Amino acid sequence: MKLTYEKNGDYLIPNLTANEEPEGTLTKYGMMRKNFLQEHRKGIYQGMILAGELKAHCLEIQEQAEQRMEALSEQMAKAEGVNEELKAADQMKWVAKMNNIRHSAEEIVLTELIYS
Repeated sequence: MKLTYEKNGDYLIPNLTANEEPEGTLTKYGMMRKNFLQEHRKGIYQGMILAGELKAHCLEIQEQAEQRMEALSEQMAKAEGVNEELKAADQMKWVAKMNNIRHSAEEIVLTELIYS
């Protein structure tokens, strides 16, 4: 790493600039990934912080997790026959099945993307 310095009186001050962070806020999956890295992969976490890549990585994982959740939920609902007809006929059964589908899909996403 090459640094340049600026003379200020008798002192040489390094010309440092902060890395620009990507736009966007971390939501559930991004924060979960960040916490996982911080607690269980400390070397990777510190390396990403020093390189200024942590937020971009967490935003990317967050986007992938949200897309995967949506795709898995749709596939599982279609496979189990959970549709608008069931919703109109028996709302409580539809809610129960959709909750099971969401929990199953989230467990897959957490295993594949967040905790790997």
